[in-house]
Amino acid sequence: MPPRGRLNGLANVVRKPMEQIFSEFQGTASPDPDQDFSGSGDVKYHLGMSYTRPTVSGRKVHLSLVANPSHLEAVNPVVEGKTRAKQHYSGDSERTGSMSVLLHGDAAFSGQGVVFETMGLSDLHDYTTGGTVHIVVNNQVGFTTDPRSTRSSPYCTDVAKAIQAPIFHVNGDDIEAVARVCHLAAKWRMRFKRDVVIDIVCYRKFGHNELDQPMFTQPQMYTNIARMTPVWKKYSSQLIAEGVVTAEEVDTMSKGVMAMMSERLEASKTYQTQKSDWLAHNWSGMLPPNVEAKFHDTGVELATLEKVGGAITTLPETFTPHRMVGKIYQQRNDMITSGKQVDWALAEQLAWGTLLLEGNHVRISGQDVERGTFSHRHCVVHDQKVFGDKYSPLKHIDPSQAAFNACNSSLSEFAVLGFELGFSLENPASLVMWEAQFGDFSNTAQCMIDQFICSGEQKWLRQSGLTMLLPHGYEGQGPEHSSARLERFLQLCDDDEDEFPAPDVLGKQSRIQTANWQIVNVTSPANYFHVLRRQVWRDFRKPLVMMSPKSLLRHRLVKSDVEEFLPGTRFKRLIPETADDLAPDEGIRKLVLCTGKVYFDLLAAREAAGVKDVAIARVEQIAPFPFDLVQAQVKQYPNAKVVWCQEEPKNGGAWTYVRPRIATAARDVREVSASYAGRKPAASTATGYGSWHVKEMDEFISTALN
Repeated sequence: MPPRGRLNGLANVVRKPMEQIFSEFQGTASPDPDQDFSGSGDVKYHLGMSYTRPTVSGRKVHLSLVANPSHLEAVNPVVEGKTRAKQHYSGDSERTGSMSVLLHGDAAFSGQGVVFETMGLSDLHDYTTGGTVHIVVNNQVGFTTDPRSTRSSPYCTDVAKAIQAPIFHVNGDDIEAVARVCHLAAKWRMRFKRDVVIDIVCYRKFGHNELDQPMFTQPQMYTNIARMTPVWKKYSSQLIAEGVVTAEEVDTMSKGVMAMMSERLEASKTYQTQKSDWLAHNWSGMLPPNVEAKFHDTGVELATLEKVGGAITTLPETFTPHRMVGKIYQQRNDMITSGKQVDWALAEQLAWGTLLLEGNHVRISGQDVERGTFSHRHCVVHDQKVFGDKYSPLKHIDPSQAAFNACNSSLSEFAVLGFELGFSLENPASLVMWEAQFGDFSNTAQCMIDQFICSGEQKWLRQSGLTMLLPHGYEGQGPEHSSARLERFLQLCDDDEDEFPAPDVLGKQSRIQTANWQIVNVTSPANYFHVLRRQVWRDFRKPLVMMSPKSLLRHRLVKSDVEEFLPGTRFKRLIPETADDLAPDEGIRKLVLCTGKVYFDLLAAREAAGVKDVAIARVEQIAPFPFDLVQAQVKQYPNAKVVWCQEEPKNGGAWTYVRPRIATAARDVREVSASYAGRKPAASTATGYGSWHVKEMDEFISTALN
């Protein structure tokens, strides 16, 4: 949304108190940090607002202006996702009760790719919101750049032709024409449930900001603009000439507005921001970081697991699955019957199914998520004989269950991730997940990650439990499908590497409540089950970034028995050494800490070499760092050197994040400076040569163990 127009929208459309806006300009507005979580705040042009206002009909309309950063058009898919969520939770399948209105700048509308990506979602089954009204405030200049340098098409709105949206061009100086076009666009949207675009051709009175000098770059345009009669005066003169109002009434109205603004300016000097200015009503019960939350076990009764397991491993007798899919379902049924060797995909669906029974909506979105990129999930099955017939067992567990949606998306990351973020903002009683086809594909959504997901709570006090699944692991497949760039997410964590949490805090695991998000690299199906359920069971919400597996999806050791899912169990932030044939603790020469897939490479090499004096512990939750559990490991092995082993290059992965934190965790036991075992620094995330991949791995595994 154009920043200057945003202040107008905040004040005059969603009715944000002007004294609050003026207070923000003066830099005095801030909640009391001793009374409530105040966050870092943001500039006034970025803040959102919700308001229920009456209309001339006497009925009311609820307006939500979504908070957004300066990154042009980035908020578009967030708005669409939030709208779709409102429609979902209100049962508005006709999409008549909620709609999106997006305001754009002309240069951004034609220049930002996320505009096209968002429009590409407009008629997809799982993403449509029944049409969006797009309003382009076309001031015919992008920052200081002439339109001929900002687009290759005649009109800034030509991108909307790709979805056959009607486009209305209207003179911004003609107030009544703009009103008529807006009315027509609204009727189009309600009648045909399709996008529509209004191009308001106007001008920018001043430069890009109030202190800018537009004559530097557009002398001819701004010479003409200086001669223009302002819209307010032009329309006032028109109404006076038509006898609608008198000059005295116009003067009285103008003075009244100025008097009101002066009054609000004076009131701003003592204005105090209220909690109600920030927190959405439908998130009541969710706790801010400085209010102590309860922590729960996430295990489930055996009878419930058996009920869910039976339902999600059974297909109708009249349904004909693909032969290989039928075999997968039979294997899953055997796992449920025996209670043994539950694999990754089944653990995931057990987590989803139990959450559904508890009344929580579950939605997973992304490219090929129905089947799974690695053909492991198959939560939606296609009949091989009846064309178009599909069956999703997760929708048929119990008549009273919540809704389940598996949504194959377009080949988009930026817009789809933003859409799911918007969806997650609407209802805390939900598990909303976005899965990248490969973890490194999230690179193209980095703006959404940086500006919204990792910092949204601190900037705007808006919690989200969005879960990102990023397939990650080095299997010799080259630089494009190995790394989800774990290091980038860890660099965005706001925990302090030098601060060991107080004992009472550790006892309640509340460090995660004060962190901006959580990053995990899980190695067991049971731990995956618990981390998903933990997302919904807590009294607060935090985004979850998960380095999810690829080869481990079918690894013979990546299995869990049913006992690990039962009451009294929960997510394990660190899994210690499990072998019972090693040397005594005092005889352990090395303690190797690692995370993710490399654990199984270390384990296989240790067994092959017959090494008995090296212990291996898995850090399942990397951030917030499990200081207490790492400290316990250092205590347990008093004579062991500590090694961090990773498969990523030295300038990637978790090394630079964990190195100082290991030292902090150990400092009250003994001085520890962890050594490194892993690949050398590299510009590319991985080699494209299989033989070199194996050579590198053999070398750093040997370093870790020997």
